[in-house]
Amino acid sequence: MNYILAILLPPLSILLAGRPILSIVVFLIWIPALFFSGGLTHPMFILLAWALIFHAREDARSR
Repeated sequence: MNYILAILLPPLSILLAGRPILSIVVFLIWIPALFFSGGLTHPMFILLAWALIFHAREDARSR
């Protein structure tokens, strides 16, 4: 479910992955990037969110 959320709202997905400070930073960069680039930078944030979700799951498995 978090992967689907990463496609729509990457900052919220990062927050749910357990990275609140990074989520705020990404949100502050994501909003202007959507408007100024016309959405071209959105895939970059999706990849970041997916990587963080994957690493959070791997950390949970290793514990």
